[in-house]
Amino acid sequence: MNRAQEIAPESATTWWRGAVIYQIYPRSFQDSTGDGIGDLRGIVQRLPHIASLGVDAIWISPFFTSPMADFGYDVSDFRDVDPVFGTLADFDAVVETAHALGLKVMIDLVFSHTSSQHPWFKESRHAAPNAYSDYYVWADAKPDGSPPNNWLSIFGGSAWHWEARRCQYYLHNFLTSQPDLNFHNPVVQDELLDVAEFWLERGVNGFRLDTINFYFADQKLRDNPALPKEQRNDQIAPSVNPYNYQEHLYDKNRPETLGFLRRLRALMDGYDAAAVGEVGDSQRGLEILGEYTAGDDLMQMCYAFELLSGHRPTAANIEAVFSKVEAVAADGWACWAYSNHDVQRHKTRWALSDAADRCFSTLLMCLRGSACIYQGEELGLPEAEVPFEALQDPYGIEFWPEFKGRDGCRTPMVWEASNGNGGFSTAEKTWLPVPQEHLSHATANAENDAQSLLHHYRKAIALRQNHRALKEGEMLDAAAVDDVFYFTRRSMTETIFCAFNLGDEPRHLTLPEGQWHPLGRELGSAAFAPNGAIFLAPWQACLALKTG
Repeated sequence: MNRAQEIAPESATTWWRGAVIYQIYPRSFQDSTGDGIGDLRGIVQRLPHIASLGVDAIWISPFFTSPMADFGYDVSDFRDVDPVFGTLADFDAVVETAHALGLKVMIDLVFSHTSSQHPWFKESRHAAPNAYSDYYVWADAKPDGSPPNNWLSIFGGSAWHWEARRCQYYLHNFLTSQPDLNFHNPVVQDELLDVAEFWLERGVNGFRLDTINFYFADQKLRDNPALPKEQRNDQIAPSVNPYNYQEHLYDKNRPETLGFLRRLRALMDGYDAAAVGEVGDSQRGLEILGEYTAGDDLMQMCYAFELLSGHRPTAANIEAVFSKVEAVAADGWACWAYSNHDVQRHKTRWALSDAADRCFSTLLMCLRGSACIYQGEELGLPEAEVPFEALQDPYGIEFWPEFKGRDGCRTPMVWEASNGNGGFSTAEKTWLPVPQEHLSHATANAENDAQSLLHHYRKAIALRQNHRALKEGEMLDAAAVDDVFYFTRRSMTETIFCAFNLGDEPRHLTLPEGQWHPLGRELGSAAFAPNGAIFLAPWQACLALKTG
């Protein structure tokens, strides 16, 4: 019996468990019209590349109608496609093509806020009572005219903005042009569930839920307490941002969120859809992940920011993360990522050598949980240097030069080295410049190099897909010794030992008791002696399948 026969297909309702999800940032994936901006027809054109990786699903960042103040994360119409990306018919073509290639389609729903150009807000901001008056979080000024409390925006300054038409402040956790919706209003919840159903009816298989823990704000509008300096970190906001100075007890992470998530899950279950929620919190991220994914009536997956960290994780760091997961989220399900559209690419962020990059990619495919790959990660793209005059990201413009924003990870994909725009666009100027240093990493080059990182990713993903223990099994005996992080993955039919030398010095290790068969030789997995002794070169993995 071969591996493909041994592993029965997962049930339709658990396709997400252990899935590998490929994130597409549509502005930068492929331009099909020559305007310098990626679009939905461009995604259709490049879907075969994604399918060739062996992933389970795609996640498409927002493509909805938007004034693009935050490049689609400020939605003015939840039920339509922004003309810069195409049409609803183009989206339908993405779904049809993806499904034909065996890919699930997940879209990025931004529910915590809208654009100030959304029709709901245009009505809500008027003084005269109307049907939308209570759709957003409004509050009176203090007697001295100052904001109602001390809450801060992630993008800098107060989280409150004065609206002269109502003579009230409205809440915005991000840009002033991104007013926060009032989830305490059940009509708002109904509206958002209708939006989710609209896209489910169009064939999507699930959602990535932006800032899932920001949905509700404290109705009493209590001040956040100060956060001791020693507890501050820059996982959610750069260190130069005073947002890190507060413990965010009241402006997010509210217990009422669970009620809405149950309503959303009930809707999704009717379509066999799944969601992964983004948990944006520096202190309680894993705890919230556990809360939001526990049981079978909340979200299927969430991801926190532990492996999106600014500093390269050591074996001890990763062991601590999984120890914490076991303590606070044992009944939940994590989705791990090293890079996305909001953080510096991990090749640069962690100063990875090619060997280290390969080792971390193999590790990702062996961890318990699902996994996200960000476009270009499979090519080993480093962070791009975008000059200030070319910046588009309002976050970077605000905090330059101490924080350069997110444009460096959002530059266009490179498909062909011989093309000045890397095969991304025929435009004279693209929305962000194509880094010339990225051209040598182009997909066409990687395809022709049998030793490229691209082929390594394919092999690592195939290993995961072919072994249920890696895809959805339990994780046992995780530990760190020196630079080595090791653990065992176990399903009902197989047990796999995994060890990773995450350092520049060779290390020695011994297999657990039992009979073992080498696994992952195509990934450079270390051999082991008959007595179980393992020699791990720097940045080498050892994978072994238990046979007795």
